Amino acid sequence: MKWKLTGRYLFSIVLVVISVIFINLFLGIGLLTAQNSFGVPIFQNHEISPEQFTRNFNKEIITEKHAVTISEEGEKKLTKKNAWIQILDENGTEVYGFRTPPNSKKKYIPADIIQMYKYKEINAKTVVYVGEKNIDGHQFSYLLGIENQNLDRQFISYNNQDIIRLFNIGVIIFLVDILIALMIGYVFSKRLTQPLYTLIDGIKKLANHEFNHHAKPRGLYKNVFYNLNHLADQLKLSEKERKRLDLMREEWISNISHDIKTPLSSIQGYAEMMKDKDYTFSTDEIREYAGIIEEKSRYIKDVMEDLNLSTRIKNKELSLNKKEINIVALLRTIVIDVLNDPKYGNREIQFHVKQEIIMEEVDEILFRRAINNLIYNAIVHNNDHVKIEISIEKKDHTHILIKDNGKGIKKKEIERIFDRYYRGTNTGAAHKGSGLGMAIAHDIIKAHDGQITIQSEIDCGTSIEIQI
Repeated sequence: MKWKLTGRYLFSIVLVVISVIFINLFLGIGLLTAQNSFGVPIFQNHEISPEQFTRNFNKEIITEKHAVTISEEGEKKLTKKNAWIQILDENGTEVYGFRTPPNSKKKYIPADIIQMYKYKEINAKTVVYVGEKNIDGHQFSYLLGIENQNLDRQFISYNNQDIIRLFNIGVIIFLVDILIALMIGYVFSKRLTQPLYTLIDGIKKLANHEFNHHAKPRGLYKNVFYNLNHLADQLKLSEKERKRLDLMREEWISNISHDIKTPLSSIQGYAEMMKDKDYTFSTDEIREYAGIIEEKSRYIKDVMEDLNLSTRIKNKELSLNKKEINIVALLRTIVIDVLNDPKYGNREIQFHVKQEIIMEEVDEILFRRAINNLIYNAIVHNNDHVKIEISIEKKDHTHILIKDNGKGIKKKEIERIFDRYYRGTNTGAAHKGSGLGMAIAHDIIKAHDGQITIQSEIDCGTSIEIQI
């Protein structure tokens, strides 16, 4: 794996080097070819090449009164170019000259023309170019000299064997360049890819749920290492939380299964007795047994509704039917309903209020459910002599306080009291349910964009504050 990654990096470097070399080579050859062959300027402000100028100048050679001469435009071009021209007939004799140097010949043999073209025969600053034009069936040649110290032309003779040897040397140099690129690439690749091996190993360990792996942040990938370590910590916490919730869910399923099984056994037992022909029951007994079956059935229904409501709130599938109501009147009604329950009619519940009207937009049914859960939680987890105080006050927000002087809640349980599936240790045999009451109350308050906090002390009581 390590050599594979390093090899890919080295291959990339070599490929880049080769590509740059060939691109530059082809680009240079292309530009030079365009400049020399087609007169295309390499740079935008350059004029056409001298060769192109010489070829194009044959348009300026004309005949006037049966004599060969050049146009006025041609004279202007030569003057601007600082150039001269000699026009020769088929025998090499000058028939016209413009701005010709004093030392120029009047008659040329082919060897003279070749010599003039290949070498600077006039002076060191003048380069001579050769052109031709056919006029009325007669072939004329012309020598066009441009005096410009920046112009130069060289003719090279070479041996094919020398070219082959030069090519071999070029191949050797090319291979040496590739070798150097490989060496440099290897040195840099070790520094660049070595941390990647550590990163890859770290990612593999995270994939295998090994979250204790931490790499020291360093080098170019310092931020990547830092984030990888942070990810490992987060995954470790998430895994710990997942295991905790799984354990709580298993315990909750076990408890809720036991709680449902008990009333189901009662329902099944009484139903079998009432169906058996060997038993004869009076009307009062049948009504008593039917009442028990109804009570147990209602209990199972409540548990199922808690499960359904909790799931819908958690998955945000429950839409709130908000309307503006008097929260004070709602709380007073809830307290009266609790006291009218025969099981809790003897409990001491006090309701304190400073304002008779406090209007808020809430879902009345859900909000009633949340307050009921909190009040019943204070009742069933304490003894019969517990004192419960409920108060409401309007400040910057609406504050609702439910306070009791009961057993209190342990600190480690307070942190989990609003968790789904959690049942406190104070829950006794007299109160068995879904274990979702506090979680449902918490989620309902949150769904109303409110806050709920709890404070408790052992043997001193518990207070729950709601802000909406």
